[in-house]
Amino acid sequence: MKEKNNHISQNGSIGVFDSGVGGLTVLREIARALPNEDCVYLGDTARLPYGNKSRDTVTKFALKNSSFLVSLGIKFLVIACNTAASAGLDAVKESFDVPTTGVIKPEARRAATATRNGKVGVIGTRSTIASGAYELAIHQHDSGITVHSRPCPLFVPLAEEGWFEEDVTRLVAERYLMDLINEGIDTLVLGCTHYPLLKKVITETVGRDVALVDSAVPIAREVKDTLKSMGMLRDVNRRRRLTYYVTDDPKIFTQVGESFLGFPLDDVRHVDIAV
Repeated sequence: MKEKNNHISQNGSIGVFDSGVGGLTVLREIARALPNEDCVYLGDTARLPYGNKSRDTVTKFALKNSSFLVSLGIKFLVIACNTAASAGLDAVKESFDVPTTGVIKPEARRAATATRNGKVGVIGTRSTIASGAYELAIHQHDSGITVHSRPCPLFVPLAEEGWFEEDVTRLVAERYLMDLINEGIDTLVLGCTHYPLLKKVITETVGRDVALVDSAVPIAREVKDTLKSMGMLRDVNRRRRLTYYVTDDPKIFTQVGESFLGFPLDDVRHVDIAV
């Protein structure tokens, strides 16, 4: 039975969660696309990274994170974590009576339309790549596309550390991405919301002729279109509120988040979410 959210209203917030700071890339685009909407973000930094954990464990995390955000009266839920979306999206949709989306299908749809030669690369955490979720989603749009997948687990801690353009990041990128370059891909899916933080280095490594696809813009568009179709958009110009929760020390999250977003994270709170 679904857990009802009796507080869903036009004035509710958009809830977004990720394992850490990476989902801020999605939140940023949602905030740009929907300037009148309040947003609440949960970074599960105490249990980071998700990518080396079992599917069942990640699903439990996703359910707990969703339950917390739903308890705040959100009107839309975004799973801005590719690992959590590949493992737990269906379970979350079955458990909560709140419109919910994950990052994989919109990103796969964009990749399928972007490729010119039918060769798409996908990078992500070990769990995301092992799930085969991207291959399935891309082939639902075009079964003729060849998908080359590569786990890149070190990208997450590099992004969380704020090492966006360090020499070590360039060396890791070259090691991870060379096989995909040799396969002749013309489109690369950044299958983890942390990876856009490293976009400059990734672009330098694969070359500017390779189109990079991340989830932020298509997810923001989907949220806007869905809320509009439901008649749930706020239509009054107002100062919106962005609230952030983390399950570990807020200081590191705040420092890295501000360095990436370019504006202060004024309302970062600690919350305990036990599993």
